[in-house]
This record gives sequence, C-alpha cells and structure tokens, in this order.
Amino acid sequence: MDIPNFAASFLTFRVDWNKKQSLTASHKPPFTLNNARIQIEAVCYITDKETQHRTQYVLGAACKTEYVGVDENIWTDPNADFCIILSAESFLILKSWDKNDKGVMRYPASLGTQPERQTGQVRDTYDSIKINLRTVQGEQLDTVEQIVNATLADDILVGRMVFTMQKHYEVMIDFPIKTMNANERELIYQTDTGPILFPDFTLAEDELIANFRLAYVAFNSPDWAEVILQVPTPLNDDLSVNHYSKAVHLKTQNSIFRMI
Repeated sequence: MDIPNFAASFLTFRVDWNKKQSLTASHKPPFTLNNARIQIEAVCYITDKETQHRTQYVLGAACKTEYVGVDENIWTDPNADFCIILSAESFLILKSWDKNDKGVMRYPASLGTQPERQTGQVRDTYDSIKINLRTVQGEQLDTVEQIVNATLADDILVGRMVFTMQKHYEVMIDFPIKTMNANERELIYQTDTGPILFPDFTLAEDELIANFRLAYVAFNSPDWAEVILQVPTPLNDDLSVNHYSKAVHLKTQNSIFRMI
C-alpha cells in the first residue's frame, strides 16, 4: 500500500513581481522573484459524496515572516507565524502575531490590513505552485501489539483518519505520527501529533478551503479520535490570541501504517 512520505514531500509557490503583484505581502520584497519550498505536514482529501468530486489539500510547515535575501535584519517586525494550505486552485494563508487584530498593513497599503485568514485563487497571486506529495510502501498495523512494537522499534509511522462531516463530505486526513505513546505491559498506544489541517464547518464559509483550521489529533482506538483546534482564544474582554483551545470528539475510522 502506498502511504505519504512526508519527509520527502514539498509544496512550492512561486512569486514573480514582474508578472503579477502578490496579494499577501506585508512589505516590498528585496527581489522580484522567489520560489518558497515548504515541507508538507499533512494532507486532507474531501470528497463530495453527492458528486464524487474529490479535492486534495496540503498543509505546509510553519515558518516566520521574513525579508528574503537581505544582508541582515531578516525577520519582519512585528513578526508573524505563517503557514499555507494549498489545493490545485486555491490557497489559505494563516498568520498569527502576538495578538489578534494586530493591524499590520499589506503591501501596498492600499490593499488594507493583513488578515489572519486569507483565502484566494492561486492564479490571482502566484506565478505558479507545485505540490509534490511523494509516496512509499507502507504496511497497515492491525493490532495494538503491532502498533506498540513498531513504536518501540522506532519505525516511521503515518496516521490516517476518515470521517463524515455535513452528511455529504467524506474527509480523509493523512499525517506523520511525530509523537506516539506506547505501553507494552498493558498494550496501550495513543497518538498526540500535529499540526494537521482540519475542516471546521462551524465557520460556514462557502469555499471549502476557507473552513480549515490547524489542529492536533489524538486517538487510542480505531473508531474515535479527538482533535484540538487552533482558534481565537480570549485572554480578556479586549485581547485574544490564536491558541489550541477547542476540543472536538469525533467518530472516525483510524489507521496506522508503518513505512517499509
């Protein structure tokens, strides 16, 4: 069975200011061209069961906002956490500063403030994108004992979670298992890993990609899982930050694979 090889999988977005102005920048770039290659953290497939249309979404690893190619002072100030979610046609960029509603301006300022969740069409802001999700052979681990043994042997593990949302969407999320708890005495395992991308349809956005949030996932059973979502989290009446604070329990079909 083919499973994702996340360590060897990358997304790349190409920005060429000589062809089109980026709609996501907060500063004038030092150079007119950049190819940003980012390791893929997780992949999500959403299938509309009414039309059988299936869309692939990939989550890029987190990075920080930066000036690319300068001699010093690389980090933007104020600095933001940055990650991107891509499909073949659309994108969602997530940015987090030290507080929500920071008010950082886009470049040029006529574009307004930087949103913390920015969606758009790939063709409108990028010269091109590439999604290179490489696969390897994997073996499904069918018993708790197999999972525990593979964990303690330091095998490379990949998780898969399948579930239904909104009645007509089938969701399948694949992710590397970075953290796994294992107990060889009482035969217990439990994932605690992320970030993954998770569709949160309480956002009620028309574009599917606009409903994604970052999440961590934990499960110790084949038929349920819990995720904890990154959401705006109040610190007081006037201040909130993006934090993993919304827990959701799901009926799921969970699988664990060992890379061969």
